[in-house]
Amino acid sequence: MQRHLAGVPLVMMASVMAALLALAVLAAPGARAADVETLEIASKSGVHVFAVEMARTDEERRTGLMYRKSLPEGRGMLFDFSPPQEVTMWMKNTFVSLDMIFIAADGRILRIAENTEPESTKTISSRGPAKGVLEVVAGTARKLGIAPGDRVGHPLFGTR
Repeated sequence: MQRHLAGVPLVMMASVMAALLALAVLAAPGARAADVETLEIASKSGVHVFAVEMARTDEERRTGLMYRKSLPEGRGMLFDFSPPQEVTMWMKNTFVSLDMIFIAADGRILRIAENTEPESTKTISSRGPAKGVLEVVAGTARKLGIAPGDRVGHPLFGTR
C-alpha cells in the first residue's frame, strides 16, 4: 500500500524534495565545485594525497572557498588558471585561514602563502606565472613539509 500526500505518492514526493534540496545546495553561495579529483604532492617527507574540488569556470574561481565555515584536512580546491599567468588571490568572504600553493605549468610549486588572513582584501600574488593554485587548510604545508620546488601530480599539469 502506497502512502499519498495531496494525491502524490510519498516516494515521488521524497524524490522531488531531494532534487530541490540538491538544486538549493548548488545555488547557495559558497556551493562546492562540481568535480572532486585526486591531487598528489611529492615532498621530502613523502607523497601527500588530497581530494580537491576543481574551480575551472570564472564563477567557480571567483567564488572559490568563500562562505565555508570549515575545510577538512586532506581536502582543498584547485584553481585552473590556464594558460599560465601572474595570479592574485584574496580572502574576501573566506572565513577559514588557508595555505595558498601556487603551481607552475610543469607542476612545480612556485610559492606558498601560509596562514592567510580570513576575510582580508589584501592581494596575494603568485610571483610568477602559475597554471594552478591549490588552497588547503592553514598549516598544511608546514605540517607536511611541503615547500617551493616540490612537485604536484595532477592532470592539469600533465603529471598524472
